[in-house]
Amino acid sequence: MSHPRTAPKSVLITGCSTGMGRRTALALHRLGHHVHATARRPETLADLAAQGLSTLALDVTDEGSMAAAVARVEAEHGAVDLLINNAAYGLHLPVELATPEEVRRQFDTNVFGLVRMTQLVLPGMRRAGGGRIVNISSMAGRFSPPGGAFYHASKHAVEAISDSLRLEVAPFGVKVVVVQPGPTITEFADTAVNTMHGGAEHSLGDGEDPYGRFRAELADMYANRTFRRRNGAVPAETATKVIVRAATTGRPRARYAIGALARGTMMAKRLLPDVAFDAVMRFNFPVAAGR
Repeated sequence: MSHPRTAPKSVLITGCSTGMGRRTALALHRLGHHVHATARRPETLADLAAQGLSTLALDVTDEGSMAAAVARVEAEHGAVDLLINNAAYGLHLPVELATPEEVRRQFDTNVFGLVRMTQLVLPGMRRAGGGRIVNISSMAGRFSPPGGAFYHASKHAVEAISDSLRLEVAPFGVKVVVVQPGPTITEFADTAVNTMHGGAEHSLGDGEDPYGRFRAELADMYANRTFRRRNGAVPAETATKVIVRAATTGRPRARYAIGALARGTMMAKRLLPDVAFDAVMRFNFPVAAGR
């Protein structure tokens, strides 16, 4: 699908080292926009810089790093016209085993970083009389399977924040859009699987791990089935096209769900009673063996 050529916008995207962030940065650059692609480790962006994109170091858990990136874009363009909050990762562990540090890190990256980036760009957008904020959420923001409590909670938070923000900033000409991908064929699955393993810090005080088999089965499911096209995962290119549409269309919807699996699961969550939806989750996800 082609996208209309519009006046070039100043674009700031978080989390461009891999996956949808990187692809979205390239797609918007090819449309003629002034794209600032960012990552915690800027050396991962060397190939984007070689293709003409501006690249910046940006760690969404570091205030100074976020403020410096926004200031750089504003110094060059007056304001950030388009912010795409993409930086995120998935922590997948049983609630009982996740350490407080892991939970904080999940919310620092997926929620608090998104909030702070939004706060930093809004004064410039208000002065400019408009702007757009695209928050990359997930189908995860609408339901919570076993093993996904904290990742899904972080995306629930993104959904709620976006709903309030959309109403708050509309009078200033700022649009807020949520994108809800289902399973997408990117490097996200590898990171998620890595969080399911772990060592002694994920055992209980007596060294017991009653979730050991569950974690192994969940890791196998994510690594070998969930993020496969034959099981409903969408190619990264498909997700990128939807993000670009959400970012550039003149009259964006509040939400863009990506993939039949995302749309179907979220609809089931809305329509089914909890007992029925729990049965769906138990059928599709591993559960701990119990005693």
